[in-house]
Amino acid sequence: MGPLFLLRNSYVYSFIGRKRMLNLKSRKPWFIENSRIPVWLSHLAPINIWAISFGLWVWCRGVMSEETRRHETIHYQQQLELLFVGQWLLYGLFWLVGMIRYRDGAKAYYENPFEREAYRHDKDEGYLATRPRYAWAFYVFE
Repeated sequence: MGPLFLLRNSYVYSFIGRKRMLNLKSRKPWFIENSRIPVWLSHLAPINIWAISFGLWVWCRGVMSEETRRHETIHYQQQLELLFVGQWLLYGLFWLVGMIRYRDGAKAYYENPFEREAYRHDKDEGYLATRPRYAWAFYVFE
């Protein structure tokens, strides 16, 4: 009764799969407050950045509200789903498409599917616990 038994036994396999999924949902990034990184990045971006999620970290210019923590944790979950680099590449692609469509950097930012999901649910305290995997994809053609 080695690993092959575990893979063949669908009940055990589905239990392991659910457990792994729960672990991903409960993961949170490391929050760094009073950072200069968002200030520096704001000089390059079309918007004034208050907080930014990149990899395992979230940097914020000041003290983060719970709403900001949820917003950035949604981005962290998006990055986990796409193995970080995939989310960064898609984020840039969606922003470029938005720039072509709207000819406005700020509008391209707010119309990005990753941002739409995060802004729509950052006030919902229970969203992260019930968020379906790849939920950002519902906002691509909305």
